[in-house]
Amino acid sequence: MIRAGIVGLTLFASGAGAAECRLALVLALDVSSSVDDAEDRLQRGGLVSALTAPEVSAAFFATDQPVALAVFEWSGRYNQEILLDWTLIEGPAELIGAAEAIAASKRSHNDFPTAMGYALGYGAGLLQRAPQCLYKTLDMAGDGQNNEGFGPAAAYAEFPFEGVTVNGLVVNGADYEAETGLIAFYKGQVLHGPGAFIEIAQGFEDYERAMRRKLERELTPPVIGMDGARPELRPKG
Repeated sequence: MIRAGIVGLTLFASGAGAAECRLALVLALDVSSSVDDAEDRLQRGGLVSALTAPEVSAAFFATDQPVALAVFEWSGRYNQEILLDWTLIEGPAELIGAAEAIAASKRSHNDFPTAMGYALGYGAGLLQRAPQCLYKTLDMAGDGQNNEGFGPAAAYAEFPFEGVTVNGLVVNGADYEAETGLIAFYKGQVLHGPGAFIEIAQGFEDYERAMRRKLERELTPPVIGMDGARPELRPKG
């Protein structure tokens, strides 16, 4: 089986105890060789700006139940690095701290291909040790299709994705076409679970806007749920 052959993808519980939260959210950044240093700065800075945007902050704190957040970067088969381990975002201080941790992070690799199946497996393991939340979401951001190792379909078959929604942020560099091979790849192979969606950034210069829109959509309470049946989310105040 694929899982048995993957060294380093098993993540062990680290004492992140049970907590009442509405969403466990993992953000995965593509640092494969197709992303140059300037583009990486744009995506890293774009994520920081998106997390601290007023509308995203409002969505984080729209209810009394907090959100658990983790961030990692990925490229080759065994090249995944955590930028932010599980953090319960209970107030502005935690959100600012998360953004500062990402802003201070340094790119771990820049010369490996795009092993998306392995990145999905890593994200599934990270969600396995998340705080106990009502929902789990993994966001795959990238500018290319899988070109090393097994693909998304095999990852979904071999790793624990039950109850996990996988959304995507496509960095579209193909002359701003409405539909490209990358967009079709994300729609057909990457999106997973009820309500999964993609946001499209028209180049890395547009990364912040697309990330902000995606986060606002994911974090706004009415969007969270499956088939209209969702636990009660208590409005703040």
